[in-house]
Amino acid sequence: MLTVPHPYDALMEITARPRTVFVQGKGSWLWDDNGRRYLDFIQGWAVNALGHAPPQLAKALADQATRLITPSPAYFNDTSLQLAKALTERSCFDQVFFTNSGAEANEGAIKLARKYGALRKNGAYEIITFEGGFHGRTLATMSASGKKAFEPLFEPKVPGFPKARLNDIASVEALISDKTVAIMLEPIQGEAGVWPATTKFLQQLQTLTTKHGLLLIVDEIQTGMGRTGKLFGYEHADVLPDIMTLGKGIGGGVPLAALLATDEASCFEHGDQGGTFNGNPLMCAAGLAVLDVIEKPEFLKTIADNGIYLESELQRISARHGLGEVRGRGLLLALDVVRPIAPSIVAHAFELGLLLNAPRPDALRFMPALNVTRDEITAMIDTLDGILTKAGAARCVA
Repeated sequence: MLTVPHPYDALMEITARPRTVFVQGKGSWLWDDNGRRYLDFIQGWAVNALGHAPPQLAKALADQATRLITPSPAYFNDTSLQLAKALTERSCFDQVFFTNSGAEANEGAIKLARKYGALRKNGAYEIITFEGGFHGRTLATMSASGKKAFEPLFEPKVPGFPKARLNDIASVEALISDKTVAIMLEPIQGEAGVWPATTKFLQQLQTLTTKHGLLLIVDEIQTGMGRTGKLFGYEHADVLPDIMTLGKGIGGGVPLAALLATDEASCFEHGDQGGTFNGNPLMCAAGLAVLDVIEKPEFLKTIADNGIYLESELQRISARHGLGEVRGRGLLLALDVVRPIAPSIVAHAFELGLLLNAPRPDALRFMPALNVTRDEITAMIDTLDGILTKAGAARCVA
């Protein structure tokens, strides 16, 4: 047992957290400082693509740390060049700018689009985004987001982000003007409760942006790097965006993100963009190690297969307990619990050693490690089923 209290008050209070302190992780599991084990279906909000402390990542970081941590972004380093080339070879993009966080990558995408508008579209600067969208917590990315809770915060907002409705192409067309330079969206709106853009809608956006000479930006911070069963979410719709952002899973747990663009959209000039730690070889070594695992066809197939299994199991307990739909793709799924009971389910699950997320009061979100096992999925489902049964929500029709 602990004899020394933790200095909780030394950290800024920015969110409600249980007093549990985690000290170790392996795969789908976390241990706290009392030795208690937790099954983790959050994984840092889809960050730990290969689970906690994957050996491939640990080795890559250790090896790189003995060789070169950073020479400064004023110079090339071999690791960032290798990762950039690997990403462009596996996508429809030509150039990469590495960042430290998804918000920074999205900020870069916004700047790149506005630079494009200044150079090639008579100063156009507006980027159409979507109600319910989430693009980060910088001032510009909060302004681009369609999250209601952000509306009263940190006023005045950065202008230039009219909001359309997801899967409603008419609402997008109505916002296009001579000020419009781009359309930006997540293939699946994670923070809004896991709401996917349909294949038809993404293809309509491709047609619309081509027609008007606009940039199509996909925010794949959460959907990229295999999360949906393909390396990138846009591949499901067979579209070719102009700009993409990656984060979360690309580093497997370390702070790495990326802004990718086609040659046509890559218009930054010297001095327009930068960052002290951006593209440092330590983080890029992690990215190479993660990509080496995820890109393999058999690994992506396992993600897709386990996603189908998880979806079917969630549908089964939804029917059993009279709940709502299951949304999402691959290993980014949500269960609609109909009533505002998701936070209480999350709290009860924590007490039982299961980590779940409630992005909205009426929805649970599931973001396990991409190498989660069937047994671990079954254990999560059994625990969730027990919580719902104990809560008296079961309609025993099974």
